[in-house]
Amino acid sequence: MPRGTLEVILVSAKGLEDNNFLSSIDPYVILTYRTQEHKSTVQEDAGSNPQWNESFLFTISDSASELNLRIMDKRKFRKDDSLGEATIPLDAVLEEGTLLETAYNVVKDQEFCGEIKVALTFTPEVRVADQGYNVEGDSYGQNAEGESYGGWRESSREF
Repeated sequence: MPRGTLEVILVSAKGLEDNNFLSSIDPYVILTYRTQEHKSTVQEDAGSNPQWNESFLFTISDSASELNLRIMDKRKFRKDDSLGEATIPLDAVLEEGTLLETAYNVVKDQEFCGEIKVALTFTPEVRVADQGYNVEGDSYGQNAEGESYGGWRESSREF
């Protein structure tokens, strides 16, 4: 599995169940990748079609292949309500590098209850060996055959 940084852009949701009688729901999202967790801002009185346009970063360093989104309704005087969840497989973004804005199903108790839109970008970790540097020994200023190709050694001649 590649190592690197996953940027998640939380765009919006639509069709979320609004079961509040006197006011609209106040949705927010908890984004989880393995033990890393981020929470979006609460969209007060946004109802069933909130917009976030927020960005979150996750470090990818193991074989976990899913991002979990839990959509919640912020409550003032009691425990927040779950509005549903979406699970996003990461295989495609790890291969392609970018997935444009895509809608994923929000499910609660195995039933469809809306959709959530996110965009994903994966930036692989660049290792020194991948850049063609020779990190073994003291080869600064030399090519693979040991010939000097410039730098301080070439410019240190006395005039």
